[in-house]
Amino acid sequence: QESRGLGDVYKRQVSTQSTGVANMEHSILCIGNPLLDISVDATDELLEKYHIKLGAASLADLSTLPLYQEIVSFPNVEYTAGGAAQNTARAAQWLLGSPGAVHYIGCIGKDINGQKLRQVATNAGVTVHYLENETTSTGTCAVLVKNKERSLVANLGAANLYNIEPVSYTHLTLPTKRIV
Repeated sequence: QESRGLGDVYKRQVSTQSTGVANMEHSILCIGNPLLDISVDATDELLEKYHIKLGAASLADLSTLPLYQEIVSFPNVEYTAGGAAQNTARAAQWLLGSPGAVHYIGCIGKDINGQKLRQVATNAGVTVHYLENETTSTGTCAVLVKNKERSLVANLGAANLYNIEPVSYTHLTLPTKRIV
């Protein structure tokens, strides 16, 4: 096959109508660390208990792991598909509005949080292709909101375990086999 430049690939994938709106002929694929965002209204007591600074982002450690069990019982808890690439996938799907336009690949645990993550990502219109890890829990992020400011505590879990070694990729059913 002849070599083509990025501009040629772009021209084949996007056509512009007279309205100036781009039509996607192919899907967008995002790959990243999927996290189940667990958002709650935080109290000062909760932030103090776990030594969390308002507006900070951190990785979970042994002292903050109990936080996740605590916040799921809060009133008005919200679950969202999170992680930078999955946030991008949700935004792109929302912008494009075309069913199946955005696909996402990442690793989750084979657990209840993985089921919730699959549900909220799918509800957002993203087609997910999660590799499920049998031994590690789904990555989560506590999103603690106080006075319109948020603090994030991420427990990456299975999100760090996606492996590109040649194994059985039964979780991948992408619409095209071409990688550009």
